[in-house]
Amino acid sequence: MSDQSRTLPPEALDDWAAALRERLGLSPDDVPVAAVLDLTKVVANSVARPAAPLGAFAAGLAAGRAGTDPAEVLAALREVADLAEGWEQQ
Repeated sequence: MSDQSRTLPPEALDDWAAALRERLGLSPDDVPVAAVLDLTKVVANSVARPAAPLGAFAAGLAAGRAGTDPAEVLAALREVADLAEGWEQQ
């Protein structure tokens, strides 16, 4: 992997999300791209940038454990975002 930071144009992000869904056997409802991006933005701005991927992973793990209902995926994302929005360094 390159040391350079890479950004993706929107269509490349769509292609990446489609490839992830195909590889992992997921539906579009299972991978709400905009909601995940919103979550990582909230966590990065409210906690710290390195906390964003950890928050997304934890939300995905919680969603997976909750079941296959797309509403559960969104609920898990919302829980992590709510925690981040109220976060204060201790």
